[in-house]
Amino acid sequence: MSRAQPDASSARPGRALGLLLAASLLLAACGGTRAGAGGDAPPATPAGGPDGSDAVVLQVARVGGFTTPEELLGRLPDVIVHADGRVIAPGPMAAIHPPFAWPGLTVTRLDPAQLPDLVDRALAAGVDERVDLGDAGLADVPSTRFTVRTDGRTVVREVVGLQEGLGSPALSGEQRTGRERLAALAEELTALAGTAESWDPDAVAVLARPYVDQDAPGGLPGGAPEVAWPGPDLPGEPLGAGVGCVVVPAEQVRLVADRASTATPWTTPDGARWSLTFRPLLPHETGCADLTG
Repeated sequence: MSRAQPDASSARPGRALGLLLAASLLLAACGGTRAGAGGDAPPATPAGGPDGSDAVVLQVARVGGFTTPEELLGRLPDVIVHADGRVIAPGPMAAIHPPFAWPGLTVTRLDPAQLPDLVDRALAAGVDERVDLGDAGLADVPSTRFTVRTDGRTVVREVVGLQEGLGSPALSGEQRTGRERLAALAEELTALAGTAESWDPDAVAVLARPYVDQDAPGGLPGGAPEVAWPGPDLPGEPLGAGVGCVVVPAEQVRLVADRASTATPWTTPDGARWSLTFRPLLPHETGCADLTG
């Protein structure tokens, strides 16, 4: 199977570039003011630095929700900003079903001098607040988790159904306003990855569970040809819910995974068939245990 090349328009470069420029102007206007502090307060100091370029300064991720265990474990963050200015995010996906097995990632490089102002904007948008954001009354939806590392501390804010619940009549005006501020922040941070180049990981965590045929409950779409698994023994380290995990060098499996789909049955010499989910390890991650946090 050859990977379809997504149309350049699907990457929405014009919209993303516009948002990026707008974000840059807003950052400059902020002048480094800390949330809740006076105008002469010094800007926040992001985590990391010359000896910690892989440290995460900002992250927006979708967590939880009603889906499969391997989807929960293998889900990539919406955007990650590292201490050296790298912004890593999922790349555009080809409009095919089932999707390709290998998830593409992109990287955009910001000037690290922008990061203190970007951190301040995140804090000012409400990541560092504990104001009640209400219950939108939605079941089985994921939460949006914001992570900011600054001044030697980590700030985490998690909101159930952030985007999905914006118009909920169950929310008060104050709760809706608080959610709108955080939703705008998520959109702004995600837009930073709009003008990007592809990013290749050094290693990938491979999530394995026994393959379920199409005719069985919960089975995968049929018709995909079998592919011989070229990596270590499966299923690997148990992560719960019947899912195992092995870490392999990306170059060992990239070519074969790039031609497979999420419905591909992978075979091992013992005759077993597996369903595999490929989760690239990000610069700050080292193994399967990082996927359970």
